[in-house]
Amino acid sequence: MQKTGKIRIPNGKKVAVSLGMDFDAQAIWDGSFNLLSPAYMSRGEFGAEVAAPRILDLLDKYNLKITWFVPGHTADTFPDICKEILRRGHEIGHHGYVHENPTKQPYEQERKVIQMGLDSLAKIGAPKPTVYRSPYWDFSPNTISILEEFGFKYDSSLMGNDLFPYYPRTVECHSDSANIFGPPSKILELPVSWFLDDWPQTEYLTGGQEGQRPAKDIFDRWTKIYDYAHDKLEGACYMLTCHPQTTGRAYMIDMYEELIQYFIKNDAWFATASQVGDAFVPNP
Repeated sequence: MQKTGKIRIPNGKKVAVSLGMDFDAQAIWDGSFNLLSPAYMSRGEFGAEVAAPRILDLLDKYNLKITWFVPGHTADTFPDICKEILRRGHEIGHHGYVHENPTKQPYEQERKVIQMGLDSLAKIGAPKPTVYRSPYWDFSPNTISILEEFGFKYDSSLMGNDLFPYYPRTVECHSDSANIFGPPSKILELPVSWFLDDWPQTEYLTGGQEGQRPAKDIFDRWTKIYDYAHDKLEGACYMLTCHPQTTGRAYMIDMYEELIQYFIKNDAWFATASQVGDAFVPNP
């Protein structure tokens, strides 16, 4: 059975809201899609040079501190804006090196990628991160043990729950009999969802992903999920995943501000990913 629990939320608040920002910049077009043309690199450049400063200024307006999941490649390519994220008091989480898919990496290669990301984050002066997010929202059979080896406390990549943290287990898969779960990890999972991600709803990829949905539709989906947690659950966490090159666009950022205002009016406790993890209370 899944080992889960609740978030200890301050008095007067109802839902823990973590406004995660995956700062993929140019890394995602390289490591995830192998699209290295100037057009795709310019989309990542926009995320770093234009969108990230816009988002930082908006967060300052509401005095919000969030978690930026930064690939090592982003820290190496755009160090100044990454240092500005730190200067403004935000948390930085680990997000691979060049947004590479870990699922088929052999153990030594996956471990090397984790170390490369740590080294790049250290170069910009980031504290050693306690929270990891897989670039592909997926694990290899070795990922959990590697994260434990490096001393991570929290992961935010998996979907075994939607609104409550839990301790993930390895799964031995059998197509002709029952799957077998391993013991719970020491890593606490802060669950994500494609329903709470801006990328598939907005990003256009020729021949692969239409995107470009109306911002009002996204706002409606995101607020409805929040309302469910607010009205029907106790001690829930709401882990939103956005990307600067997506949510930082002119037609999206006003919606993002409206969403922040909605959360404020409806009893949200804004917290970084590690703050959510630190407030976790396991079920007896």
